[in-house]
Amino acid sequence: MSVSGGRTRVGRYDLGRTLGEGTFAKVKFARNVDSGENVAIKILDKEKVLKHKMIAQIKREISTMKLIRHPNVIRMHEVMASKTKVYIVMDLVTGGELFDKIASRGRLKEDDARKYFQQLINAVDYCHSRGVYHRDLKPENLLLDANGILKVSDFGLSALSQQVREDGLLHTTCGTPNYVAPEVISNKGYDGAKADLWSCGVILFILMAGYLPFEDSNLMPLYKKIFKADFSCPSWFSTSARKLIKKILDPNPSTRITIADLINNEWFKKGYQPPRFETADVNLDDVNSIFNESEDPSQLVVERREERPSVMNAFELISTSQGLNLGKLFEKQSGSVKRETRFASRLPANEILSKIEAAAGPMGFNVQKRNYKLKLQGENPGRKGQLAIATEVFEVTPSLYMVELRKSNGDTLEFHKFYHSISNGLKDVMWKPEGSIVEGDEIRHQRSP
Repeated sequence: MSVSGGRTRVGRYDLGRTLGEGTFAKVKFARNVDSGENVAIKILDKEKVLKHKMIAQIKREISTMKLIRHPNVIRMHEVMASKTKVYIVMDLVTGGELFDKIASRGRLKEDDARKYFQQLINAVDYCHSRGVYHRDLKPENLLLDANGILKVSDFGLSALSQQVREDGLLHTTCGTPNYVAPEVISNKGYDGAKADLWSCGVILFILMAGYLPFEDSNLMPLYKKIFKADFSCPSWFSTSARKLIKKILDPNPSTRITIADLINNEWFKKGYQPPRFETADVNLDDVNSIFNESEDPSQLVVERREERPSVMNAFELISTSQGLNLGKLFEKQSGSVKRETRFASRLPANEILSKIEAAAGPMGFNVQKRNYKLKLQGENPGRKGQLAIATEVFEVTPSLYMVELRKSNGDTLEFHKFYHSISNGLKDVMWKPEGSIVEGDEIRHQRSP
């Protein structure tokens, strides 16, 4: 194991910036030093997993990802473990969430919606053929690669066919309320394939309408709408699209359209391209070994941190920008609600963090500082729990740093209000590139006449 240029190395991978994080895991950019391939690594804390009795779910997620080899599903390359962490190496998907595309455009044209829906159905149909049910399909779990190809992610709530009870049904209520099928809510057991298809129908509606078919601020009225399939299609939906959506969002799972019939539907078949993918024999023996305390210590990987800001390479820097527009590298993207924002600074890294800490304290945030990173935790509960923000400083050149603020918990709109407020106190920290002007909390670049 070796570390160079401020990098942390785990096995044969150099770790980079954090791409996202949740309660039990964070996802980091990484580079395979042998092949030069860029990947994403999901890092799980073993202690948290054990404390919350999540071993079975984590094993299920890893087993699921190893079983699947499909062009519309994020691929898992390998699993590693240290004494304290589990590392899941996956495809790096750089095109963002499908959710962001909806948020920026409002809604998609019918042909574009159909293209993504066809890819989604291809992925879901394949997963079902391998005995895998996702159970939490929603736009946030649908990513796009650099070529705009849809990739299904996040199998943390998926169920393998072995978990089906003697009655042939699943019995775990999970998923996001607005997307779950009525039979899942009723808690009487459900067919995982039919429940996933309902969620696909909700996603198709959102792609074409720009809003949810079932929505209410209170849970019980929302459930009543779902049970009755109480929704109406907007006027711009074509007649054939309306008919298909109503067949998918049928509250009775026994009469709901099947994927086999869906694929033969005239609306669905327009421009349809069947997927091409490889089949592979998958060995799951290593899944159990990652939580095996008697495992040979020589098989464990080692992680070492260096006390300096992480160095950001050119690919990582460009990958943070939309469409390789370098003018947008360090500014908050407009047009959609983002969960992160960034700016550049020429001040030393320690001074940047000290000024952010000083600005966040009076706003009611507790601050934890470690390894050129800050964790800001709001004292007051918000609409979706306490707002938590992860801040990290990256070295771009010896005299230029990129500062990233990323929401790790709470409401996205509250995060934007926080950023707007704190940026006013950080104007002496933020670097304005030549030819730019400051407008509110954003750096906007003037266009040439």
